[in-house]
Amino acid sequence: MSTPTPTTSPGTPWKPPGAVAPAAPRASHWNKALPFIGPVVLFIIWDLAVRLGFIKAILLPPPADTVAALITGLAGGSLLGDFAVTVWRTVQAFLVAAIVGVPLGVLLGSNEKAYRSVEFLIDFFRSTPSSALIPLFLMIFGVSDVNKVAIAAFGALLIVVFNSAYGVMNARKQRVMAAKVMGASRWQIFRDVLVWESLQPSFVGLRSAVSMALVIVIVAEMFIGSDSGLGHRIINSQQVMNVRDMYASILAAGALGYALNILFLLAERRIVHWSGR
Repeated sequence: MSTPTPTTSPGTPWKPPGAVAPAAPRASHWNKALPFIGPVVLFIIWDLAVRLGFIKAILLPPPADTVAALITGLAGGSLLGDFAVTVWRTVQAFLVAAIVGVPLGVLLGSNEKAYRSVEFLIDFFRSTPSSALIPLFLMIFGVSDVNKVAIAAFGALLIVVFNSAYGVMNARKQRVMAAKVMGASRWQIFRDVLVWESLQPSFVGLRSAVSMALVIVIVAEMFIGSDSGLGHRIINSQQVMNVRDMYASILAAGALGYALNILFLLAERRIVHWSGR
């Protein structure tokens, strides 16, 4: 009696009759949980450090108490007002940097000689810590909200200009050459090729700029005669040893920065969806 020959398509592994296919791995569930592992581990280490007495609770309150203070403060407490003030100052500084920086960067990048003439100034002030310029802005704008917004806008502006300009200068040469071959004018090349090529690096610059604006605003709120904002709240809580409120304000600032970064990542993926193609 002859043994039946298995009928399988070429390249397909043969399975004996009645064999059960292995279950598909549930990697997707683990992948979804991965972003939460780091925060959970951090809070566990934080809680153990306090419970076991490695750090005194007067210096570092338990994470549950800190999170409770954060939620209570943002749910209508005084923390919500300071949070809103910092958000508004950051948005103002970012809008100034974006509205001025992107067009200026694209224009400078389209004329390499013009960019090279100011490249030293851009790199010099971009490399200078913005906190070192606080006295200069104090002399110009005085102790006011304009001062905080102006210094944050200046720091963010340099990042936007730098990224937008380099996005234009490093545009794909084959696309520029293809446009020239098809008879496009310099204005058409600038409008239809260079501007679009600059979008992806411009978004990278905008994402970095909004984070920089937030950092500078909080630093300015700490040290430039402010009576509101997360920076003022953090330094004031530290001075009166209200550590629970201090850590809650720090977490609020971190959550704000993270949320802004995610927001721009989503916008970049949606708007510049052809990036890298």
